[in-house]
Amino acid sequence: MARVYPSRPVDSGNVSASFRPSGVIVPLVTPFAADGSVDLGSLRSLAERAIAAGATGIVALATTGEPTSLDDAERAAVVATCADVCAQQAAALVVGAGTNDTRTTIARHEALADVPGVTASLAVVPYYVRPSEAAIVRHFQVVAERSPVPLIAYNIPYRTGRGLGAAALLELAATENVAGVKQAVGAVDADTLLVLAGARERFALLGGDDAFLFPLVLMGAAGAIAASANVCTGSFCEMIARGVRGDVEGGRPLAEALLPLVQALFAEPSPAVIKAVLHALGRIPTPDVRMPLAPASEAARARAGRAAGARSLTRAARPARSWHRAARRRPRPRCGGSRSTPAGSSGRRARRSTGTPGRRGGWPP
Repeated sequence: MARVYPSRPVDSGNVSASFRPSGVIVPLVTPFAADGSVDLGSLRSLAERAIAAGATGIVALATTGEPTSLDDAERAAVVATCADVCAQQAAALVVGAGTNDTRTTIARHEALADVPGVTASLAVVPYYVRPSEAAIVRHFQVVAERSPVPLIAYNIPYRTGRGLGAAALLELAATENVAGVKQAVGAVDADTLLVLAGARERFALLGGDDAFLFPLVLMGAAGAIAASANVCTGSFCEMIARGVRGDVEGGRPLAEALLPLVQALFAEPSPAVIKAVLHALGRIPTPDVRMPLAPASEAARARAGRAAGARSLTRAARPARSWHRAARRRPRPRCGGSRSTPAGSSGRRARRSTGTPGRRGGWPP
């Protein structure tokens, strides 16, 4: 198998079997330029902005990044760009490396030894082939044995056709070099609670269903890998931090304010709506996704804009001053990112070309 990632010495100081993921880790979208190429400048800006807003790390080549639609050279460039930002910012770099074939998954994990500063992998439950639960556990154990970095399993039954129950996840929690699980089962269910109660301390359960993140961290989850945190990163980070501290009074209003945004961002197959929002903000040059995905509809784009209070997204459809009345009723998601983070050059071009008028006419701070 051809090498997928750039050949550079690994920064062994950042690769630790004791790594326990926590906080908000943002699975970045992959921005595309008008000519269809990957816009690495915008990708770098997104990574820098997320970390500056409070994210503890980023995921390169997560599902949100459309990795199955990237060729080997593009995948390598995405990983190298994210690795460079994480090294500069001392943030965690997680790389999506799971497939539905154990040999290929092992090869992609072994290739991570050549990625500078990689902290962990994200490996999805093998999809489509529908192995037994015991076979899935063995798959992850074999991959973890060969992986040069800790592995975060990704349990998302509605995408894979197979899920892991509490007994299987607790077996993985006892497996060396398995750092945690991204749990996306559509609820805070009994299996999830059993894992939170029974897993050893070094094993981190991370929320993967963005609508349930706050109750999950209140019950003991270490954080989240949250696609919605591509937008309003600071608000998601504050909500998770309050949940980890057990601050229900402070975190619940944030969770309630973010829920309509989460629902809007996933109203159509991800990451189409997320990209539409980021494009309207001037952070990526186009809202494009690659086939077989389709761009977000105008209705979905407008709904996401209303949910986040984005006047630049809902200028035509919003009743006069409705956003201001909503802002008085509940906390506003902070979607403007870090004031100290400079926008990338591609982001500045996109604002001029789309007419998005920066902070005054765009998203609330």
